[in-house]
Amino acid sequence: MTTLLTARLLLAPLDRASAEHLASGSPRPDDRWGHGYPEAADRAGAERFLRLLSERGDPGPFGAYEIRGRDDGVAIGGAGFHGPPNAAGRVTVGFGLIPAARGRGHAAEALRALLDHARSHGARGVDGDTDRENAASGRVMAAAGMRFLRDDGRLRHYAVTWADR
Repeated sequence: MTTLLTARLLLAPLDRASAEHLASGSPRPDDRWGHGYPEAADRAGAERFLRLLSERGDPGPFGAYEIRGRDDGVAIGGAGFHGPPNAAGRVTVGFGLIPAARGRGHAAEALRALLDHARSHGARGVDGDTDRENAASGRVMAAAGMRFLRDDGRLRHYAVTWADR
């Protein structure tokens, strides 16, 4: 997988070794992890990626990424796909940042990069959801170009579909 670059971020792809290290949550002296990284959701995302590798093999461009500052290389969160496109050509995405990195547009910037990446690799659309109480994640998905679809009483669902696919 290729590192994705934005104006302020780099999304570094996880491989098996980096996902195992991230899932452990134990930093090594040379790790450049922001305060509070990895959060429980970051560790869970790494574990999901490891299960995907074990059950289905390498997802190619539809894997997991560590979000890092482009200037300093410090890890501030994670984002990625829950696997390759399904039969309808759709992928599911997730993302999260440590508290110190929130509120600056980093999550929307990372998500836009993932949406562009999915589209350029043939996905027909991207789905995401958030807990009803997590209004910030909904705002991130909307800011990245995903539209609100429905509230099922537990989750709020968002999606983007490309007409040219």
